[in-house]
Amino acid sequence: MASSPARIASRLALVLALCAGTAHAQVPAPRPAAMAVHPDLWPQARSPIGLDPALEAKIGTIIASMTLEEKVGQVLQPEIRWITPDEVRDYHIGSIENGGGSFPQGNKHAALKDWTDMIQSYWQASVDRQANHAARIPLMWASDAVHGHNNVLGATLFPHNIGLGAAHDPDLLRRIGAVTAAEVRSTGMDWAFAPTIAVARNDRWGRTYESYSEDPKIVSQYAGAIVEGLEGKGATFLDKDHVLATAKHFLGDGSTDNGRDQGNSLVSEQELSKVDAAGYVSAIDAGAQTVMASYSSWHGVKMHENRALLTDVLKMRMGFDGLIIGDWNAHSQIPGCTLSDCSIAFNAGVDVFNVPTDWKALYGNMIREVQSGEIPMTRLEDAVRRVLRVKFRAGIMDEAGPAQRPNTLKPIGTPDHRAVAREAVRESLVLLKNNRALLPIRPGAHILVAGEGADNIAMQAGGWTLSWQGNDNGPAEFPGATSLYTGIRQAVEAAGGSATLSPDGSFTTKPDVAIVVFGETPYAEYMGDQTDVALHHGNNESLALLKSLKARGVPTVAVLLSGRPLYVNPQINQADAFVAAFLPGSEGDGLADVLIAGKDGKPRHDFRGRLSFSWPKRPDQTPLNVGQPNYDPQFAYGFGLSYAAPVQTPRLPEVVSTVNYGDRGVYFTKGTFWNGYGLRLEGASSVAYTGKPVSAGAITAGPSPRDPQAVHLTWSGKGGISIAAASPSDLSREANGSMMVSLTLDVAQAPSAPVQLVVGGISLPIGPMLHPGANHFEIPLPCFKGADFNSVSPLLTLRTDGNLDIDLKDARLVENKAAVACPA
Repeated sequence: MASSPARIASRLALVLALCAGTAHAQVPAPRPAAMAVHPDLWPQARSPIGLDPALEAKIGTIIASMTLEEKVGQVLQPEIRWITPDEVRDYHIGSIENGGGSFPQGNKHAALKDWTDMIQSYWQASVDRQANHAARIPLMWASDAVHGHNNVLGATLFPHNIGLGAAHDPDLLRRIGAVTAAEVRSTGMDWAFAPTIAVARNDRWGRTYESYSEDPKIVSQYAGAIVEGLEGKGATFLDKDHVLATAKHFLGDGSTDNGRDQGNSLVSEQELSKVDAAGYVSAIDAGAQTVMASYSSWHGVKMHENRALLTDVLKMRMGFDGLIIGDWNAHSQIPGCTLSDCSIAFNAGVDVFNVPTDWKALYGNMIREVQSGEIPMTRLEDAVRRVLRVKFRAGIMDEAGPAQRPNTLKPIGTPDHRAVAREAVRESLVLLKNNRALLPIRPGAHILVAGEGADNIAMQAGGWTLSWQGNDNGPAEFPGATSLYTGIRQAVEAAGGSATLSPDGSFTTKPDVAIVVFGETPYAEYMGDQTDVALHHGNNESLALLKSLKARGVPTVAVLLSGRPLYVNPQINQADAFVAAFLPGSEGDGLADVLIAGKDGKPRHDFRGRLSFSWPKRPDQTPLNVGQPNYDPQFAYGFGLSYAAPVQTPRLPEVVSTVNYGDRGVYFTKGTFWNGYGLRLEGASSVAYTGKPVSAGAITAGPSPRDPQAVHLTWSGKGGISIAAASPSDLSREANGSMMVSLTLDVAQAPSAPVQLVVGGISLPIGPMLHPGANHFEIPLPCFKGADFNSVSPLLTLRTDGNLDIDLKDARLVENKAAVACPA
């Protein structure tokens, strides 16, 4: 949607207030009116729990005795990096989360006891007499356990949701939920921020892999099953073996325009209610106690401010009596709100603010707003009632501390747990091609295992694995896990053959068959958004490898690791067999169970996976969903070959792509500009750099004589260089997540005049950071206070009026894992 001048001005004011931290928005900025809803269009749900009059009376008594400060503390959820146990006590905090990439003492290799000891210290503070003068109200602890207990070293990692959708097995989801709950309990936690029950309708979305299917029927079946697995059912409901589940993200996160994460859904109310909301009915019917609101908007109105959907639909029509938790700082995206002040979201129906950093200021502002009547006391007490109701139902109010609970410190990643994950891998594999019946690979064969993903557990696990993006993990981060190569080697050796690992596909003795594993590298959320559905990372390398093996007469099996269906027709054509493995997680031997025959030459397991997403035949073919007009996929929804019914696949049509793509957020690296970005010199004239020496007044650019993969830039007077794309860049999501501008430069000599780094029209001095030799620095996007991150063009600019001689070696956005502060 186009932005009016008034809306642009209001957004600029919002960013200024956001960066100020404690600013109070006196006058809400203009914003679209919320779409009216029609309750009769929406499904109804019925929780099996129901309200208990005696419990409600008990909760009422507790609320009546609580101070205003105690009530406000219960509706705030900070993140462990920004709060101490003493602050939990002093501010009466009701819950805490550890986000992706947060660990005890920042140690990624923290042991179970490290986790439990840390959580115990916060829990103990929450039940201190000074924390609650009227009643003992322990805190809850939440974690993003989205494909197993994926923040904890050694946990069982299940296939991401897209693969599980292909398994078409709700009972498997129940067992996965139960295993996840057991491992979450082992660390003393109470609450899993899962399942994601979005119905992804545009595969450009960076969270497509968190969706079970484009089909709301599958999502509905799975939502109830996974909630039952996490929370238990009947007599086991939220007992010592289970944890709170979170249905997320309400609502429309999977139907945003152009598949943009945190974007705007333009679907009709009828489609929103029948497609996007399908999983919430079964989740509530299964007893889901928490729902997370979505970052996204519906017809321009942010979900965190949409009272009609949060309160009138979810709480009233659907009868949801648990709590609505906000997403990470998502309230700050509402026009008129800041990180530290957002009565709009609270009055709309958000019961608990997910406010990692600015929780103290929000605490103070909420107290003032309740006192002034801006937040009605009835709304605050309703939210507190929902928090206490969930705590009572989960046993948290009466339970011992994490260190004393019976399931704490029980082993995780056990053989029994990994067996469930291995089964899930087997069931989620989809066979797209098997010409000449190459699969299963016969016993006694010598197999070459090649490709970047062959022995790469981080790549097969994907995002949300030990860190938010999952892109910084090595072999040491996966004790007990099995790579695809290791699983293949063990299986083929058991059948009398051999396997050799050769990532680049080289060999001295010609193999009987090659297995090439390639695909997407890890990403999460908006970092995975794409402009199309082509394979970008490693596309040229994987295709060249497959062509090389074919030219040498080696029968080849291609295995694609991906978080979405992708246009890979050239790779499919070069391979004799092709398997979509999606993101299988920690148990790579599940792939070998299906690919490698037993000693008798027969399949040990057949392919059972069937596509839960339609597969494109062109890079621009999205949205592509079964039932849409002119539906013309390469492989239709529900497609999947098997050994039992062999089929020959003809050559597929190929489309030539001319755009260079790399990892998301990368603009320049290894001598190449990526993702449509380029370099311009802005001096006496404006000149594009195309790889050959060029000048614009006082500025010159050319290949570096010192480093062939760098650009050599010199200034002899006033001017600047800019990295930009053909159209403005939207960095609003990246700024909200505190992503950082990362630059790697080689400086010949210290600059003779101030140097400015400009993002979104806002300048920061970086001259003091530049010294002769290698330079690498990172600046969080929110440091560019006042920038309009919705439309940034150029992406960044380096400007000086003096002499400067540098090599540009790398430019990208990176995650702010260490909470880097703004430069002084």
